[in-house]
Amino acid sequence: MTDPIIIAGGGPVGLMLAFELGRQGVPAVVLEARTEHYDDERVGTFHSRLVDVFTERDLMGALGEAPRWPAVHFGMVWLDLAKLPEEYNLLVAQTGVERLLEERSAALGADLRRGHRVTGFSQDDAGVTVQVEGPDGAAYELRGAYLVGADGVDSAVRRLAGIEVRRTGKSWYGILGDFASYDGEFDAGVRPGGVFGALPERSERGYWRLQTLEFDQDGPPESEPVTVEELMGNIKRLTGESKQVGDPVWMRRYTGTTQLAERYREGRVFLAGEAAHHYVPTASHGLNTGLGDAVALAWRLAAEVGGWAPEGLLDGYHTERHLAGYRACQGAEAQMALIHPLEKVNALREVFTELVTVDEVNRRLVTWATDVRYPFAGEGDDPLVGRRLGHLSLRTADGETSTAAALGRGRGVLFDLTGKEFGDVSGWEARVDVVRAEPAEGLDVPALLVRPDGYVAWVGDQQDGLSAALGTWFGAPAAR
Repeated sequence: MTDPIIIAGGGPVGLMLAFELGRQGVPAVVLEARTEHYDDERVGTFHSRLVDVFTERDLMGALGEAPRWPAVHFGMVWLDLAKLPEEYNLLVAQTGVERLLEERSAALGADLRRGHRVTGFSQDDAGVTVQVEGPDGAAYELRGAYLVGADGVDSAVRRLAGIEVRRTGKSWYGILGDFASYDGEFDAGVRPGGVFGALPERSERGYWRLQTLEFDQDGPPESEPVTVEELMGNIKRLTGESKQVGDPVWMRRYTGTTQLAERYREGRVFLAGEAAHHYVPTASHGLNTGLGDAVALAWRLAAEVGGWAPEGLLDGYHTERHLAGYRACQGAEAQMALIHPLEKVNALREVFTELVTVDEVNRRLVTWATDVRYPFAGEGDDPLVGRRLGHLSLRTADGETSTAAALGRGRGVLFDLTGKEFGDVSGWEARVDVVRAEPAEGLDVPALLVRPDGYVAWVGDQQDGLSAALGTWFGAPAAR
Protein backbone atom coordinates (compact mmCIF):
# COMPACT_ATOMS: atom_id res chain seq x y z
CA MET A 1 0.00 0.00 0.00
CA THR A 2 1.24 3.52 -0.81
CA ASP A 3 2.42 5.51 2.20
CA PRO A 4 0.08 8.44 2.76
CA ILE A 5 0.83 12.10 2.33
CA ILE A 6 0.92 13.55 5.85
CA ILE A 7 -0.61 17.00 6.15
CA ALA A 8 -0.05 19.15 9.23
CA GLY A 9 -3.03 21.49 9.50
CA GLY A 10 -6.72 20.79 9.04
CA GLY A 11 -7.87 24.23 8.01
CA PRO A 12 -9.22 24.95 4.50
CA VAL A 13 -5.77 24.65 2.87
CA GLY A 14 -4.82 21.32 4.46
CA LEU A 15 -8.27 19.86 3.82
CA MET A 16 -8.28 21.09 0.23
CA LEU A 17 -4.99 19.30 -0.29
CA ALA A 18 -6.41 16.11 1.23
CA PHE A 19 -9.48 16.38 -0.99
CA GLU A 20 -7.39 16.92 -4.11
CA LEU A 21 -5.17 13.97 -3.27
CA GLY A 22 -8.25 11.85 -2.70
CA ARG A 23 -9.53 12.72 -6.15
CA GLN A 24 -6.26 11.34 -7.48
CA GLY A 25 -6.51 8.16 -5.38
CA VAL A 26 -3.67 9.15 -3.04
CA PRO A 27 -4.21 8.54 0.72
CA ALA A 28 -3.75 11.41 3.15
CA VAL A 29 -3.53 11.78 6.93
CA VAL A 30 -4.43 15.22 8.27
CA LEU A 31 -3.12 16.20 11.71
CA GLU A 32 -5.00 19.14 13.21
CA ALA A 33 -4.15 20.56 16.63
CA ARG A 34 -7.65 22.00 17.12
CA THR A 35 -10.22 19.60 18.50
CA GLU A 36 -13.15 21.63 17.11
CA HIS A 37 -13.91 23.98 14.26
CA TYR A 38 -13.62 27.70 14.87
CA ASP A 39 -16.88 29.03 16.30
CA ASP A 40 -16.64 32.49 14.72
CA GLU A 41 -18.05 33.69 11.42
CA ARG A 42 -14.93 34.69 9.58
CA VAL A 43 -15.71 35.49 5.99
CA GLY A 44 -13.31 35.12 3.11
CA THR A 45 -13.56 36.28 -0.47
CA PHE A 46 -13.66 33.77 -3.30
CA HIS A 47 -12.34 35.40 -6.44
CA SER A 48 -13.92 34.25 -9.70
CA ARG A 49 -10.95 31.98 -10.46
CA LEU A 50 -11.38 30.19 -7.15
CA VAL A 51 -15.10 29.93 -7.84
CA ASP A 52 -14.11 28.16 -11.07
CA VAL A 53 -11.91 25.73 -9.13
CA PHE A 54 -14.72 24.88 -6.69
CA THR A 55 -17.28 24.64 -9.49
CA GLU A 56 -15.14 22.13 -11.41
CA ARG A 57 -14.99 19.97 -8.30
CA ASP A 58 -18.73 20.14 -7.58
CA LEU A 59 -18.07 22.06 -4.37
CA MET A 60 -19.46 25.50 -5.05
CA GLY A 61 -23.14 24.58 -4.89
CA ALA A 62 -22.71 22.97 -1.47
CA LEU A 63 -21.58 26.32 -0.02
CA GLY A 64 -25.01 27.79 -0.64
CA GLU A 65 -25.91 31.17 -2.09
CA ALA A 66 -22.80 33.27 -1.55
CA PRO A 67 -23.37 37.04 -1.85
CA ARG A 68 -21.21 39.12 -4.13
CA TRP A 69 -18.93 41.68 -2.53
CA PRO A 70 -19.81 44.81 -4.48
CA ALA A 71 -16.50 46.63 -4.21
CA VAL A 72 -12.79 46.05 -3.94
CA HIS A 73 -10.04 48.39 -2.84
CA PHE A 74 -6.28 48.69 -3.10
CA GLY A 75 -4.99 50.40 0.01
CA MET A 76 -8.50 51.77 0.63
CA VAL A 77 -8.52 53.40 -2.80
CA TRP A 78 -11.66 51.99 -4.36
CA LEU A 79 -11.43 50.23 -7.72
CA ASP A 80 -14.09 49.94 -10.42
CA LEU A 81 -15.45 46.39 -10.65
CA ALA A 82 -18.22 47.49 -13.03
CA LYS A 83 -15.64 47.58 -15.84
CA LEU A 84 -14.56 44.00 -15.08
CA PRO A 85 -17.68 41.86 -14.61
CA GLU A 86 -15.61 38.68 -14.89
CA GLU A 87 -13.48 39.72 -11.88
CA TYR A 88 -16.09 39.28 -9.17
CA ASN A 89 -15.72 38.24 -5.52
CA LEU A 90 -18.10 36.12 -3.43
CA LEU A 91 -18.28 36.23 0.35
CA VAL A 92 -18.02 32.78 1.91
CA ALA A 93 -17.88 31.60 5.52
CA GLN A 94 -14.49 30.03 6.12
CA THR A 95 -15.89 27.58 8.66
CA GLY A 96 -18.37 26.43 6.02
CA VAL A 97 -15.52 25.87 3.57
CA GLU A 98 -13.61 23.91 6.22
CA ARG A 99 -16.59 21.70 7.11
CA LEU A 100 -17.35 20.98 3.46
CA LEU A 101 -13.78 20.04 2.62
CA GLU A 102 -13.57 17.87 5.74
CA GLU A 103 -16.69 15.99 4.66
CA ARG A 104 -15.61 15.57 1.04
CA SER A 105 -12.02 14.60 1.82
CA ALA A 106 -13.19 12.04 4.38
CA ALA A 107 -15.53 10.55 1.77
CA LEU A 108 -12.46 10.03 -0.42
CA GLY A 109 -10.58 8.27 2.35
CA ALA A 110 -8.67 11.03 4.14
CA ASP A 111 -7.84 10.26 7.78
CA LEU A 112 -8.48 13.45 9.82
CA ARG A 113 -7.05 13.35 13.33
CA ARG A 114 -8.15 16.25 15.53
CA GLY A 115 -6.13 17.09 18.59
CA HIS A 116 -2.95 15.75 16.98
CA ARG A 117 0.09 17.88 16.25
CA VAL A 118 3.51 17.40 14.69
CA THR A 119 6.40 17.57 17.15
CA GLY A 120 9.25 16.40 14.92
CA PHE A 121 10.20 14.49 11.80
CA SER A 122 13.05 12.91 9.94
CA GLN A 123 13.26 12.17 6.24
CA ASP A 124 15.15 9.80 3.99
CA ASP A 125 15.14 8.92 0.30
CA ALA A 126 11.97 6.83 0.67
CA GLY A 127 9.77 8.96 2.88
CA VAL A 128 9.21 10.92 6.07
CA THR A 129 8.83 9.68 9.64
CA VAL A 130 6.74 12.13 11.65
CA GLN A 131 6.57 12.36 15.44
CA VAL A 132 3.05 13.18 16.60
CA GLU A 133 1.49 14.07 19.93
CA GLY A 134 -2.14 12.99 20.33
CA PRO A 135 -4.93 14.66 22.33
CA ASP A 136 -4.09 12.62 25.42
CA GLY A 137 -0.43 13.61 25.25
CA ALA A 138 0.64 10.20 24.00
CA ALA A 139 3.39 10.27 21.36
CA TYR A 140 3.56 8.08 18.27
CA GLU A 141 5.26 7.90 14.90
CA LEU A 142 3.66 8.07 11.49
CA ARG A 143 5.32 7.14 8.21
CA GLY A 144 4.45 8.97 5.04
CA ALA A 145 5.69 9.53 1.52
CA TYR A 146 5.76 13.32 1.98
CA LEU A 147 4.93 15.87 4.67
CA VAL A 148 3.11 19.13 3.98
CA GLY A 149 3.03 21.99 6.47
CA ALA A 150 -0.32 23.73 6.16
CA ASP A 151 -0.22 24.57 9.86
CA GLY A 152 -0.46 28.32 9.78
CA VAL A 153 1.68 31.37 10.26
CA ASP A 154 3.61 29.87 13.20
CA SER A 155 4.13 26.60 11.34
CA ALA A 156 5.87 23.90 13.35
CA VAL A 157 6.70 22.06 10.13
CA ARG A 158 8.43 25.12 8.68
CA ARG A 159 10.46 25.61 11.86
CA LEU A 160 11.42 21.93 12.09
CA ALA A 161 12.43 21.93 8.41
CA GLY A 162 14.77 24.86 9.01
CA ILE A 163 13.04 27.05 6.42
CA GLU A 164 13.56 30.74 7.12
CA VAL A 165 10.95 33.41 6.48
CA ARG A 166 11.52 36.94 5.22
CA ARG A 167 9.63 39.39 7.43
CA THR A 168 9.08 42.84 5.96
CA GLY A 169 7.10 46.02 6.37
CA LYS A 170 4.89 47.34 9.11
CA SER A 171 3.39 45.29 11.90
CA TRP A 172 -0.37 45.34 12.26
CA TYR A 173 -2.92 44.78 15.02
CA GLY A 174 -6.68 44.74 14.80
CA ILE A 175 -9.99 43.26 15.92
CA LEU A 176 -12.76 41.89 13.73
CA GLY A 177 -16.20 40.67 14.77
CA ASP A 178 -19.98 40.86 14.66
CA PHE A 179 -21.84 42.73 17.40
CA ALA A 180 -25.46 43.01 18.45
CA SER A 181 -25.39 46.82 18.32
CA TYR A 182 -23.23 49.84 17.65
CA ASP A 183 -24.17 53.44 18.34
CA GLY A 184 -22.36 54.83 15.31
CA GLU A 185 -23.03 54.93 11.58
CA PHE A 186 -21.66 53.19 8.50
CA ASP A 187 -17.97 53.90 8.21
CA ALA A 188 -15.11 52.59 6.09
CA GLY A 189 -12.01 54.65 5.73
CA VAL A 190 -8.42 55.50 6.45
CA ARG A 191 -7.50 57.23 9.68
CA PRO A 192 -4.14 58.58 10.86
CA GLY A 193 -3.50 55.42 12.89
CA GLY A 194 -4.88 52.87 10.44
CA VAL A 195 -8.30 51.78 9.17
CA PHE A 196 -11.73 51.57 10.78
CA GLY A 197 -14.84 49.92 9.37
CA ALA A 198 -18.41 49.69 10.67
CA LEU A 199 -20.78 47.85 8.36
CA PRO A 200 -24.43 47.13 9.25
CA GLU A 201 -25.49 43.62 8.25
CA ARG A 202 -28.28 43.45 5.70
CA SER A 203 -30.39 40.78 7.40
CA GLU A 204 -33.00 40.35 10.10
CA ARG A 205 -30.27 39.79 12.67
CA GLY A 206 -29.25 43.42 12.45
CA TYR A 207 -25.67 42.80 13.53
CA TRP A 208 -22.82 45.21 12.95
CA ARG A 209 -19.49 44.01 11.60
CA LEU A 210 -16.75 46.11 13.15
CA GLN A 211 -13.09 46.07 12.23
CA THR A 212 -10.09 47.98 13.49
CA LEU A 213 -6.62 47.90 11.96
CA GLU A 214 -3.63 49.77 13.39
CA PHE A 215 -0.04 49.82 12.18
CA ASP A 216 3.15 49.80 14.25
CA GLN A 217 0.96 49.17 17.29
CA ASP A 218 1.53 46.25 19.63
CA GLY A 219 -1.59 44.37 20.66
CA PRO A 220 -2.08 42.34 23.85
CA PRO A 221 -0.43 38.92 23.99
CA GLU A 222 -2.31 36.09 22.31
CA SER A 223 -2.86 34.49 25.71
CA GLU A 224 -5.23 37.32 26.68
CA PRO A 225 -8.83 36.93 25.43
CA VAL A 226 -10.11 39.71 23.23
CA THR A 227 -12.72 41.93 24.91
CA VAL A 228 -15.30 44.54 23.93
CA GLU A 229 -13.40 47.05 26.08
CA GLU A 230 -10.27 46.40 24.03
CA LEU A 231 -12.23 47.02 20.84
CA MET A 232 -13.73 50.24 22.20
CA GLY A 233 -10.24 51.45 23.04
CA ASN A 234 -9.10 50.69 19.49
CA ILE A 235 -12.05 52.62 18.04
CA LYS A 236 -11.26 55.61 20.28
CA ARG A 237 -7.61 55.64 19.18
CA LEU A 238 -8.56 55.44 15.48
CA THR A 239 -11.54 57.79 15.36
CA GLY A 240 -11.10 60.00 18.41
CA GLU A 241 -14.66 59.13 19.42
CA SER A 242 -16.03 56.96 22.22
CA LYS A 243 -18.57 54.47 20.90
CA GLN A 244 -20.74 51.95 22.66
CA VAL A 245 -20.63 48.41 21.31
CA GLY A 246 -23.17 45.71 22.10
CA ASP A 247 -22.60 42.08 22.98
CA PRO A 248 -20.29 40.24 20.61
CA VAL A 249 -21.63 37.41 18.46
CA TRP A 250 -17.98 36.57 17.82
CA MET A 251 -14.74 38.48 17.64
CA ARG A 252 -11.08 37.79 17.16
CA ARG A 253 -7.80 39.64 17.35
CA TYR A 254 -5.30 39.51 14.50
CA THR A 255 -1.68 40.61 14.53
CA GLY A 256 1.41 40.07 12.46
CA THR A 257 3.87 41.25 9.88
CA THR A 258 4.25 40.30 6.24
CA GLN A 259 6.23 37.11 5.92
CA LEU A 260 7.20 34.87 3.03
CA ALA A 261 9.03 31.56 3.33
CA GLU A 262 12.37 31.55 1.54
CA ARG A 263 11.48 28.23 -0.06
CA TYR A 264 8.39 26.07 -0.23
CA ARG A 265 10.25 22.76 -0.35
CA GLU A 266 12.88 21.05 1.76
CA GLY A 267 13.39 17.53 0.41
CA ARG A 268 10.15 15.66 1.02
CA VAL A 269 8.65 18.50 3.05
CA PHE A 270 6.47 21.23 1.52
CA LEU A 271 4.73 24.37 2.76
CA ALA A 272 1.30 25.68 1.79
CA GLY A 273 -1.04 28.44 2.90
CA GLU A 274 -0.05 30.74 5.75
CA ALA A 275 2.88 28.49 6.62
CA ALA A 276 4.34 29.78 3.34
CA HIS A 277 2.95 33.33 3.13
CA HIS A 278 1.20 35.65 5.55
CA TYR A 279 0.03 39.22 5.04
CA VAL A 280 -2.45 41.72 6.39
CA PRO A 281 -5.98 40.31 5.92
CA THR A 282 -7.52 43.55 4.67
CA ALA A 283 -5.45 43.09 1.51
CA SER A 284 -7.84 40.18 0.81
CA HIS A 285 -7.36 37.01 -1.25
CA GLY A 286 -5.35 35.19 1.43
CA LEU A 287 -7.76 32.26 1.24
CA ASN A 288 -7.49 32.24 -2.55
CA THR A 289 -3.69 32.12 -2.44
CA GLY A 290 -3.64 29.31 0.12
CA LEU A 291 -6.19 27.15 -1.65
CA GLY A 292 -4.27 27.76 -4.88
CA ASP A 293 -1.20 26.28 -3.18
CA ALA A 294 -3.15 23.13 -2.33
CA VAL A 295 -4.45 22.64 -5.86
CA ALA A 296 -1.01 23.27 -7.35
CA LEU A 297 0.75 20.81 -5.03
CA ALA A 298 -1.72 17.93 -5.04
CA TRP A 299 -1.46 16.87 -8.67
CA ARG A 300 2.34 17.03 -8.53
CA LEU A 301 2.46 14.79 -5.47
CA ALA A 302 -0.01 12.42 -7.10
CA ALA A 303 2.17 12.26 -10.21
CA GLU A 304 5.24 11.47 -8.10
CA VAL A 305 3.43 8.81 -6.08
CA GLY A 306 1.98 7.41 -9.32
CA GLY A 307 5.43 7.06 -10.81
CA TRP A 308 4.95 9.24 -13.88
CA ALA A 309 6.15 12.66 -12.73
CA PRO A 310 8.71 14.17 -15.11
CA GLU A 311 11.97 15.50 -13.70
CA GLY A 312 11.56 18.80 -11.90
CA LEU A 313 7.78 18.62 -11.49
CA LEU A 314 7.91 18.81 -7.70
CA ASP A 315 10.51 21.59 -7.76
CA GLY A 316 8.16 23.54 -10.00
CA TYR A 317 5.77 23.89 -7.06
CA HIS A 318 8.15 26.32 -5.35
CA THR A 319 8.88 28.19 -8.57
CA GLU A 320 5.24 28.85 -9.35
CA ARG A 321 3.66 29.25 -5.94
CA HIS A 322 6.50 31.28 -4.43
CA LEU A 323 5.85 33.78 -7.20
CA ALA A 324 2.15 33.81 -6.31
CA GLY A 325 2.97 34.26 -2.62
CA TYR A 326 5.47 37.01 -3.38
CA ARG A 327 2.96 38.96 -5.45
CA ALA A 328 0.32 38.63 -2.74
CA CYS A 329 2.77 39.87 -0.08
CA GLN A 330 4.04 42.62 -2.39
CA GLY A 331 0.49 43.82 -3.06
CA ALA A 332 -0.30 43.81 0.65
CA GLU A 333 2.79 45.86 1.50
CA ALA A 334 2.02 48.34 -1.27
CA GLN A 335 -1.46 48.78 0.19
CA MET A 336 -0.07 49.43 3.67
CA ALA A 337 2.30 51.99 2.17
CA LEU A 338 -0.75 53.80 0.76
CA ILE A 339 -2.42 53.94 4.16
CA HIS A 340 0.17 54.70 6.83
CA PRO A 341 1.44 57.10 8.01
CA LEU A 342 -1.47 59.01 6.52
CA GLU A 343 0.05 62.48 6.91
CA LYS A 344 2.98 61.40 4.72
CA VAL A 345 1.03 59.57 2.01
CA ASN A 346 -1.87 61.93 1.31
CA ALA A 347 -0.26 63.26 -1.88
CA LEU A 348 0.47 59.71 -3.03
CA ARG A 349 -3.16 58.73 -2.39
CA GLU A 350 -4.38 61.66 -4.46
CA VAL A 351 -2.17 60.68 -7.40
CA PHE A 352 -3.07 57.02 -7.02
CA THR A 353 -6.80 57.80 -6.93
CA GLU A 354 -6.45 59.49 -10.31
CA LEU A 355 -4.32 56.70 -11.79
CA VAL A 356 -6.87 54.00 -10.99
CA THR A 357 -9.34 55.65 -13.36
CA VAL A 358 -7.13 54.32 -16.20
CA ASP A 359 -8.72 51.05 -17.27
CA GLU A 360 -5.53 48.99 -17.47
CA VAL A 361 -4.32 50.24 -14.08
CA ASN A 362 -7.71 49.40 -12.59
CA ARG A 363 -7.64 45.90 -14.08
CA ARG A 364 -4.07 45.22 -13.00
CA LEU A 365 -4.77 46.20 -9.39
CA VAL A 366 -8.03 44.24 -9.20
CA THR A 367 -6.21 41.10 -10.37
CA TRP A 368 -2.82 41.71 -8.74
CA ALA A 369 -2.87 38.61 -6.53
CA THR A 370 -5.38 36.48 -8.44
CA ASP A 371 -4.20 36.51 -12.06
CA VAL A 372 -0.60 35.36 -11.77
CA ARG A 373 1.09 34.16 -14.94
CA TYR A 374 3.41 31.32 -14.07
CA PRO A 375 7.04 31.76 -15.16
CA PHE A 376 7.18 28.70 -17.41
CA ALA A 377 5.60 30.84 -20.09
CA GLY A 378 8.30 31.62 -22.64
CA GLU A 379 8.87 34.71 -24.72
CA GLY A 380 6.48 34.74 -27.66
CA ASP A 381 4.08 32.22 -26.09
CA ASP A 382 0.37 32.81 -26.41
CA PRO A 383 -0.93 35.02 -23.56
CA LEU A 384 -3.00 32.08 -22.32
CA VAL A 385 0.09 30.00 -21.54
CA GLY A 386 0.88 30.09 -17.84
CA ARG A 387 -2.59 31.34 -16.88
CA ARG A 388 -5.65 29.55 -15.63
CA LEU A 389 -8.23 28.66 -18.26
CA GLY A 390 -11.62 30.25 -17.64
CA HIS A 391 -14.97 28.55 -18.06
CA LEU A 392 -16.31 28.54 -21.61
CA SER A 393 -19.05 26.67 -23.42
CA LEU A 394 -18.02 24.15 -26.07
CA ARG A 395 -19.90 22.33 -28.80
CA THR A 396 -18.73 18.80 -29.58
CA ALA A 397 -20.00 16.01 -31.79
CA ASP A 398 -21.76 14.64 -28.71
CA GLY A 399 -23.44 17.93 -27.82
CA GLU A 400 -22.84 20.88 -25.52
CA THR A 401 -20.17 20.74 -22.86
CA SER A 402 -17.74 23.18 -21.23
CA THR A 403 -14.15 23.62 -20.21
CA ALA A 404 -15.35 23.29 -16.60
CA ALA A 405 -16.81 19.84 -17.22
CA ALA A 406 -13.61 18.66 -18.90
CA LEU A 407 -11.37 19.95 -16.12
CA GLY A 408 -13.55 18.40 -13.42
CA ARG A 409 -11.95 14.98 -13.83
CA GLY A 410 -8.65 16.09 -12.32
CA ARG A 411 -6.59 15.09 -15.36
CA GLY A 412 -4.78 16.94 -18.08
CA VAL A 413 -6.94 17.97 -21.05
CA LEU A 414 -6.10 18.62 -24.69
CA PHE A 415 -8.74 20.88 -26.19
CA ASP A 416 -8.67 20.42 -29.96
CA LEU A 417 -10.51 23.27 -31.72
CA THR A 418 -8.90 22.76 -35.14
CA GLY A 419 -11.79 20.81 -36.65
CA LYS A 420 -9.37 18.24 -38.12
CA GLU A 421 -8.78 15.89 -35.17
CA PHE A 422 -5.41 17.31 -34.30
CA GLY A 423 -3.34 15.94 -31.43
CA ASP A 424 -1.90 12.49 -30.88
CA VAL A 425 -1.69 11.71 -27.14
CA SER A 426 -0.73 8.06 -27.59
CA GLY A 427 1.08 6.90 -24.46
CA TRP A 428 -0.48 9.64 -22.33
CA GLU A 429 -4.11 8.49 -22.52
CA ALA A 430 -4.13 7.52 -18.82
CA ARG A 431 -3.14 11.06 -17.84
CA VAL A 432 -4.64 13.31 -20.52
CA ASP A 433 -8.17 13.52 -21.93
CA VAL A 434 -8.93 14.87 -25.40
CA VAL A 435 -11.92 17.13 -26.06
CA ARG A 436 -12.58 17.91 -29.73
CA ALA A 437 -14.88 20.85 -30.19
CA GLU A 438 -15.84 23.60 -32.58
CA PRO A 439 -13.93 26.90 -32.32
CA ALA A 440 -15.18 28.66 -29.20
CA GLU A 441 -15.99 32.30 -28.63
CA GLY A 442 -13.38 33.75 -26.31
CA LEU A 443 -10.86 31.02 -27.12
CA ASP A 444 -9.17 32.08 -30.35
CA VAL A 445 -6.55 29.31 -30.50
CA PRO A 446 -6.30 26.08 -32.53
CA ALA A 447 -5.55 23.76 -29.61
CA LEU A 448 -4.38 23.98 -26.04
CA LEU A 449 -3.05 21.60 -23.42
CA VAL A 450 -4.24 22.23 -19.86
CA ARG A 451 -2.71 20.79 -16.69
CA PRO A 452 -4.81 19.14 -13.96
CA ASP A 453 -4.74 22.39 -11.97
CA GLY A 454 -6.42 24.24 -14.84
CA TYR A 455 -3.34 26.13 -16.08
CA VAL A 456 -2.62 26.30 -19.79
CA ALA A 457 0.66 24.54 -20.55
CA TRP A 458 0.80 24.86 -24.34
CA VAL A 459 -1.02 26.46 -27.28
CA GLY A 460 -0.51 25.61 -30.95
CA ASP A 461 -1.27 23.22 -33.79
CA GLN A 462 2.02 21.37 -34.30
CA GLN A 463 2.43 17.80 -33.06
CA ASP A 464 6.11 18.27 -32.20
CA GLY A 465 5.28 21.11 -29.84
CA LEU A 466 2.41 19.16 -28.30
CA SER A 467 4.56 16.07 -27.74
CA ALA A 468 7.24 18.16 -26.06
CA ALA A 469 4.67 19.77 -23.77
CA LEU A 470 3.16 16.38 -22.90
CA GLY A 471 6.60 15.13 -21.91
CA THR A 472 7.34 18.24 -19.87
CA TRP A 473 4.16 18.06 -17.79
CA PHE A 474 3.01 14.44 -17.97
CA GLY A 475 6.25 12.48 -18.11
CA ALA A 476 7.39 9.85 -20.55
CA PRO A 477 4.69 8.13 -22.62
CA ALA A 478 3.65 4.71 -21.37
CA ALA A 479 5.19 1.77 -23.18
CA ARG A 480 2.86 0.26 -25.75
